[in-house]
Amino acid sequence: MTSSMYSSPQGRFVPGTFTPRPGAGTPGRMLAAQAGTELRLALRNGEQVLLTLLIPIVLLVGLTLLDLVPLPEPRVAFVVPGVLALAVMSTAFTGQAIAFGFDRRYGVIRRLAATALPRWLLVAGRLVAVLGIVAVQMVVLGVIAAVLGWRPAGAGLAWAVLLVLLGSAAFGALGILLGGTLRAEVTLAVANVVWFVLLLAGGIVIPVAQLPGPLAAVASALPSGALAEGLRTVLTTGAPPGLTPVLVLVAWAAAAGLAATRLVKLR
Repeated sequence: MTSSMYSSPQGRFVPGTFTPRPGAGTPGRMLAAQAGTELRLALRNGEQVLLTLLIPIVLLVGLTLLDLVPLPEPRVAFVVPGVLALAVMSTAFTGQAIAFGFDRRYGVIRRLAATALPRWLLVAGRLVAVLGIVAVQMVVLGVIAAVLGWRPAGAGLAWAVLLVLLGSAAFGALGILLGGTLRAEVTLAVANVVWFVLLLAGGIVIPVAQLPGPLAAVASALPSGALAEGLRTVLTTGAPPGLTPVLVLVAWAAAAGLAATRLVKLR
């Protein structure tokens, strides 16, 4: 049976007779479907919810109400920016690296690459899903922080959104780079170790100014320190972020993104 047996003169059949017509959808519809699937899978994953929501909430409430770390008053004003930075790091870096690593191991990425989805759309779908989770985190954490007495500077909210987007890009590129180059088990271990190190010494829980001199210099050059300090500036004073945090985040996003395009393996 040849394809000519299926062809018909133009106009012989009413349009829609042979629908649905197999074929690739528009890029917008494919992106929405891919991002929606990734978002639902992430929100149904108990470990992901623990990492991206429960731990930041516990730290937000604990560091605000308990005097575990010396912070200026009001404590919540200094705790919230760090917790928001932690939430972005947990979702875009740790969660993304682990999920990407195990998707490679189980052949999910290879099978998706064999579909009509372009490779760029696979990555774009994951990034859009990450932004969706980050948006949920910002709303949930913001509401809880408001209950605890947090009153951010209104003029700094737009700057905060820009910093969160830059932080998501930097951590997301690093997560894909890690998950796309190492074995899944190694990725799991490295991602969790990096998460703990940056949490304790990367300017998130303890502000960079309170860290020892050499460690403060290192933390200010890391995406965690740059994002946390930038958010503290804009949300407490309403002033624009300094040039250094923005440049640090842009540099990490560009360097990790370039490395990911060259080194990431799909299998």
